[in-house]
Amino acid sequence: MCGIVGYIGEKKAKEFLIEGLKKLEYRGYDSSGIILFNQKVFLKKEKGKISDLEKTLVEEELDSCKLGIGHTRWATHGIPNKINSHPHVSNSGNLYIVHNGIIENYESIKEVLVSKGYKFYSETDTEVLINLIEEVKKSENVKIGKAVKIALNQVVGAYAIAVFDKNNPDEIIVAKLGSPLAVGIDGNNFYVGSDPSPFIKHTKRCLYLNDYEMAILSRKKGLILRNFLTDNILKQNIETLKLEIDEVEKGGYEHFMLKEIFEQPKNIKDALRGRILNNPERIKISSLEEFIDKFEKAKRLVFISCGTSWHASLLAEYYFEELARIPVEVEYASEFRYRNPIINQEDIIIPVSQSGETADTLAAIKLAKEFNPFLYGVCNVVGSTISRETDSGIYIHAGPEIGVASTKAFTCQAVVMLMLAVDVGFRLRKVDLVKYNTIVNELLDLPNKVESLLKESNIVLDIANKYKDARNFLYLGRGYNFPIALEGALKLKEISYIHAEGYPAAEMKHGPIALIDEDMPVVVIATRKGNYHKIVSNVMEIKARGGKVIAVVTKGDKEIKKIADDVIEIPEADELIIPILANIPLQLLSYHIANLKNCEIDQPRNLAKSVTVE
Repeated sequence: MCGIVGYIGEKKAKEFLIEGLKKLEYRGYDSSGIILFNQKVFLKKEKGKISDLEKTLVEEELDSCKLGIGHTRWATHGIPNKINSHPHVSNSGNLYIVHNGIIENYESIKEVLVSKGYKFYSETDTEVLINLIEEVKKSENVKIGKAVKIALNQVVGAYAIAVFDKNNPDEIIVAKLGSPLAVGIDGNNFYVGSDPSPFIKHTKRCLYLNDYEMAILSRKKGLILRNFLTDNILKQNIETLKLEIDEVEKGGYEHFMLKEIFEQPKNIKDALRGRILNNPERIKISSLEEFIDKFEKAKRLVFISCGTSWHASLLAEYYFEELARIPVEVEYASEFRYRNPIINQEDIIIPVSQSGETADTLAAIKLAKEFNPFLYGVCNVVGSTISRETDSGIYIHAGPEIGVASTKAFTCQAVVMLMLAVDVGFRLRKVDLVKYNTIVNELLDLPNKVESLLKESNIVLDIANKYKDARNFLYLGRGYNFPIALEGALKLKEISYIHAEGYPAAEMKHGPIALIDEDMPVVVIATRKGNYHKIVSNVMEIKARGGKVIAVVTKGDKEIKKIADDVIEIPEADELIIPILANIPLQLLSYHIANLKNCEIDQPRNLAKSVTVE
């Protein structure tokens, strides 16, 4: 939710800020703005995309500016317009701020400030925060860094901020609580980003801020890192990024989503690399080996997640209960945190998040910690909050995912979940050697099978052309394929704005069948593994009511081919591998339909990649 950038150093700031905002546009794209400074402040804000903002940067003076902060917005407080867009300025015109997050107590602070004569021009909580900082600076007679520290101790909420004081033009102040923030370091040049993607081509030296940390980026003093609760100076844990610039570029594809779909064979290999050893092939996950006793003693696994990660968690429930024979519950993080859940010390809590910054999931972790269970995180982004707030965990190694609709992250989550489940099951003697070797070999062969599926993209495109004007879709699956039905429906909703609903196939008769007619396509995951003949019956029921059936079938299927209107074939595989394969053509179907409808695929309306606010 929202992306922030900043720069102070020896180079031109404008180019970096605009390029950096474009890298972060997946986080929000309803409005944007920057300030640039060189003797005076240049403030530019615009409703719409970064490209709209870029068109306003026409003054020659802007090219000489070597300091600035910028913001791309996903609206929370206030409608998308120029007034509500960031940066926001204090009443004096001296202080400027960009902010990702929510200040929960902004209304009470605003009342106090209004009583002291402050005026407000936007509907945002951010304008309140910058005026609070100004009031502290004035009333306490302190410098800007001290004022930020005092003000942040008065607010409640989540935030990543960058603050500039034009009367102190050699510094930018950044701080975070709950929302992600990274600082890139290259000599006397300091770069700021909600993630490292804006500055990866400039430097690979990166400092990830932890909660309650504030950094002063100074031309004169360099980087000073403090805890703004205690005011202690902190040791700087500077990392070397492994991220490459081509990972955050489109690489010739029309959209990031399409690129990320086609990257999946490589991503799966990356997820397996170093974790499946040769001669003989066996799984070795160091974070699991170290804590296998926790799984041996576990009475229950509780997955907490949101959106696509929730669907991956649901698939994990099938995997772990089948292979490890440990009871599993899958919880929406947003619901888990607001009820009074029963958590025992013998439980293992497994938060799952692509970004590792999802606000509801982080809040659920905080709640769970009160009961002292073992926390095992599953995330994609190295150095994310989830990786720091859990006892152990595993990275899925999907690489940067820029498209708002998750594709490769889901696939890698599923791969890692299966790898974990079969390894735990084998260690707990619930999986025999034959089954273990079968799954390991199937995992190793999975990239080749996905590669073959992607070569059939034109078949899916033809089907998309046929159904692109449908207003409603129904997705059906049984067993392992039920989470895939949910995920397929979600993808279509996210990027094409077509209503779609995922359902267990057996539940079709308990309501959804009333909706079926000749105008409602039904996507049925009808692979030969599992309750195949039950699925055949479901297809017959749909056809009897005039419904159009798009069937995902195992290669060589003859029975469903005879009755389905359209068929997408996937390779033969083990029952546990099938759902991962079945999901690939559903990703392509969603993409092609959205593209044919000229939808904003990488930046679908009202959505953001990383939901860092409630």
